[in-house]
Amino acid sequence: MLGTLVRYGRKADYVLIDTFSTLNFYYAYLCGMYCKLFNIPFALFLHGGDLPLRVVKSPFISKQLFSAATKLISPSEYLRSSFLKLGYQPVLIPNIVNIKNYHYKVREIDSVDLLWVRNFREHYNPILAVNVLAKLSDLSIPTSLKMVGPGGIDSSLESCRARAVELHIADKVDFTGMMTKAQWIELSKSCNVFINTTNVDNTPVSVIEAMALGLPVVSTNVGGIPFLLEDGVDALLVEPNDEEAMCRAIERLKSDPELVKQLTLNARKKVENFDWEVVKHKWKKLFDELSV
Repeated sequence: MLGTLVRYGRKADYVLIDTFSTLNFYYAYLCGMYCKLFNIPFALFLHGGDLPLRVVKSPFISKQLFSAATKLISPSEYLRSSFLKLGYQPVLIPNIVNIKNYHYKVREIDSVDLLWVRNFREHYNPILAVNVLAKLSDLSIPTSLKMVGPGGIDSSLESCRARAVELHIADKVDFTGMMTKAQWIELSKSCNVFINTTNVDNTPVSVIEAMALGLPVVSTNVGGIPFLLEDGVDALLVEPNDEEAMCRAIERLKSDPELVKQLTLNARKKVENFDWEVVKHKWKKLFDELSV
């Protein structure tokens, strides 16, 4: 981030800085201060369900960074409302999908073939997916689980592998590693339920993509999720770290094809508003304002 900014920033009309709550936050701060030093207009693109907490934990540098920004951009109503409470005025521009790349497919749920897509990190609680798979298997429901995403940030991937062995379901879990978007979309054709197990969230693109593909979504009800999904309307929501509740929700989908159809049609209709052809007008308006 810093290298790119030093190389190109002083030639730019304005700079967009992705701003997360973890280590990235300090790089975003340094980038923002560089822009301020050289009078380069910059906007902060807010990410991560824990970002409001970062503002509380680091009030001095947060105020320096956010006050110096020309615009704050939020991809979710959750972050926008959180920052409004903190005294800032973010612009809402949702995450983007090119809807034409996502073929809606009606799913039949005879066996339960779960899909999980995320980085393996503790706060995304991937081990819950493994526990859910085990619980469904104990109920004699034919099941499988594909877990797509890289590990290495913490020990979550290794813990999931070990847990699958411990529960004697290692043969039912496919840890694919990192895949391209095209690869996991192709993989999704063999799955019929998307599960989001996280304990902290904003507006995950993987969930939006699952909605576009016609995968019924079962998600924990945390952070920005209830701003994206409505329980019983376009997804089923459960409390975090509750494998029993997540299993019941999946069983409900399996036993009610009409519910699956209703949820997925509503979900697809909702995410069509995230298509680039719709969202690009919001970006154009923002760039016009930054150029003034």
